[in-house]
Amino acid sequence: MSYVIKAVLSNPQCPECGQVTIPFPIPVDQYDQTIDMLQAMELGRPVNRDCKVDEIDSHYSVLGALNGMLVNVDQMDYLAKRLDSFCVGEDSQFQAMAHKLEMTDITDFINLTFCCQQATVITDFSNLEGVGRSHFLNLNGGSARMEDLENLDGEETALLLIEGGGEAVTPYGVVYDNGMKLEQVYNGRQLPAYPYDSTLLVLEVAPKRGPAEGDSPEYLYLPASERQIERTLLRVGITALHDAQVRLDFDELPEKAAEALDLEHLSGDDLPALNKMCRAIASLNEADQEKLNAVVLMTGPGDMMAVQQLAENLDQFDFIPGIRTPEEYGMHMIRESGHFEYDENLEGFYDYRRYGEQHIRQEGGQFNEYGYVAYHGTMTLEALMRIDTVGRSQLEQGPQMGGM
Repeated sequence: MSYVIKAVLSNPQCPECGQVTIPFPIPVDQYDQTIDMLQAMELGRPVNRDCKVDEIDSHYSVLGALNGMLVNVDQMDYLAKRLDSFCVGEDSQFQAMAHKLEMTDITDFINLTFCCQQATVITDFSNLEGVGRSHFLNLNGGSARMEDLENLDGEETALLLIEGGGEAVTPYGVVYDNGMKLEQVYNGRQLPAYPYDSTLLVLEVAPKRGPAEGDSPEYLYLPASERQIERTLLRVGITALHDAQVRLDFDELPEKAAEALDLEHLSGDDLPALNKMCRAIASLNEADQEKLNAVVLMTGPGDMMAVQQLAENLDQFDFIPGIRTPEEYGMHMIRESGHFEYDENLEGFYDYRRYGEQHIRQEGGQFNEYGYVAYHGTMTLEALMRIDTVGRSQLEQGPQMGGM
C-alpha cells in the first residue's frame, strides 16, 4: 500500500493496549475498519487528540518532530492528503519552513501546507538563473505572465535575494521565508475544505443553531463511509442528522442527474440517501454516466433514491449514443448491432426508417439529446425506481448515531 505517512500510534492512558500502525491517507474503503481498530484500543475519538505518536515513517522526515506528541487520527489523515497532493518543490518548501519554525504541533504542520509555497528554498547554488525564476514565481503566487518571465534576469534576481540576507540553513536547503505568515486556516477542530480523491459532491455542513464561537463549517466529500459522515458532523457539534444545515459547495454528478434533484435545498436528513446515490454513481465509468444521463431524461426520477436505483440497474436499459431519428436507429440495428447479416448489395432495399419506427413502438424507446434509450426490464419503471417501505425506512436511518 502506498502512503505518505506511516504512523505507529498508542494510547498513553492504556499502555497495555499495545500499538497500531496506520498508513495515511486512509483509503475510503478502509476508513471504517481503521476507526474500529483504534476504538478497540480506546482511541480514535472524532475531536480529541488521543493518539500518541510513537514512530513516524515518511518521505517528509521533518514530521519526526511529532514523535511523542498527541494527534487526532483525522488530523493525520488530512495532513497526509495535503502533502500527497504537493507539486515538485513544495516538499522542500514545507520541510525547510517547518524546520526553520521548529514545528512540533500538528495544527501548525497543517496550516503550513497552505502557505509554505511563499518561501524560496535553494538546494543548488550553481544554477542561479533557475533559483531566480523560482523565487520570482514564489513571490507571485506560483504564476506569472510569459512576457515577465522572458524579461526576467534570473541570476540578478537570485543574487538580490542572497545578498538581502534573512536566510536560514536547514537540512532541506537554505530557506528564505519572503515574509510568510503562518495563518490559522485550520482552527484545530474543523478541517478546511480540501477535496482529495474522486469526489462527486462537496457539502458544507454546520449546526442549524449556528456554529459555536470560534468554530467553522465542516465539509463532507461524497461518497463517504458512514463513520466519515458521523465524525465530520461531530466536529461541528452535530449529534443528529436533522440538526445539520447542509449547503452544496460543488458537484460533479452527471449533468441530468444533478438537474433532476433539488440540490440547492438539502437537509441533514438527506445525507444517507445522497451518499448511497453518490456511491452508486461513483462506480460507473464515463460511458455509463452518459447512459445514466439519457436514462434520467427518459424516466424523470423524483428523488435521490430513484436516481440510485437507476444507476444500479443501468443494465436493464438499452442505450445507443448519438442516435437521433428512427432512420438512424433502423440503420444501426441492421448494419451495426450484429443482430442481422447485413448485405451491402441490398442497400437500396432496406427501409431503415420503417424498421426503426416499428422497433421503437415495440420497445417503448425514445430519443433525447444523448441518443436512443429503451427499457427492457421485467418490472415497471415506477416499480424499479421505488424502494419498498422497509428498505426506505432503513436507509433514512442513515449512519447509526449511537456513538455520538
